[in-house]
Amino acid sequence: MTREEKEIIVRDLSEKLVNTNYFYITDASTMTVASINQFRRMAFDRGLEYKVYKNTLIKKALDTLEADTTALEGVLKGSSGILFSTESGNAPAKLIKDFRKKGHTLPLLKGAFIDSGIYVGENQLDTLATIKSKFELIGDVIALLQSPAKNVISGLQGGGNKLAGILKTLSEKE
Repeated sequence: MTREEKEIIVRDLSEKLVNTNYFYITDASTMTVASINQFRRMAFDRGLEYKVYKNTLIKKALDTLEADTTALEGVLKGSSGILFSTESGNAPAKLIKDFRKKGHTLPLLKGAFIDSGIYVGENQLDTLATIKSKFELIGDVIALLQSPAKNVISGLQGGGNKLAGILKTLSEKE
């Protein structure tokens, strides 16, 4: 690969990393071509993108980010692939877990970048899978805000029915 080709790849990868709030770096060193293709297909079906890059190119692209990514640079050994997600931070983790349910042990999680937060190591996969997306958090907040209002309304409606029943009973006694 020529120097110009490497510069183009680094520039494109840097642009993609800047425009993506969520990306995972995985270890694909012992994956077969067939399993990588199967993993890519699953990623594509879920709106994610998976590409394998040279570690030196990833390191150069990470250096262009404004965030401190030195922890991620430390995991760049062996063959590395990057999972890009534009929608949610937990989608790549769920993809990896679902892929493993089909009998695959790889890819391993090396690190993840979620809204400027850095997670390093395979042991972070369960944590990343449970992170709620922005839309899920907004839905939770709306549900919490609606809950007291619903309780007041149902209380008033229930009380109104009881009051009407009591008045009807009293009017029938006379």
